[in-house]
Amino acid sequence: MRRLIAKGDPNAIPLAERTIDEYLEATPASARKSGLRYLQQGVLTQYDALVGVQRSFAETVNAYIEKKLEME
Repeated sequence: MRRLIAKGDPNAIPLAERTIDEYLEATPASARKSGLRYLQQGVLTQYDALVGVQRSFAETVNAYIEKKLEME
């Protein structure tokens, strides 16, 4: 995810979403929420250092993670 955010390519958003979805499918239900929070923390840790398209990409990924957290 860090590499995708570093590139900030809006065309890679579906790849980031697919990566999160595949992670959820491979993770036991009991660990999904904590795993999502771990991914989210990684995104938020980078957030302050990001600008422009990178920041926008991170915001989009964070919103997707939030959506998945609500579903868990």
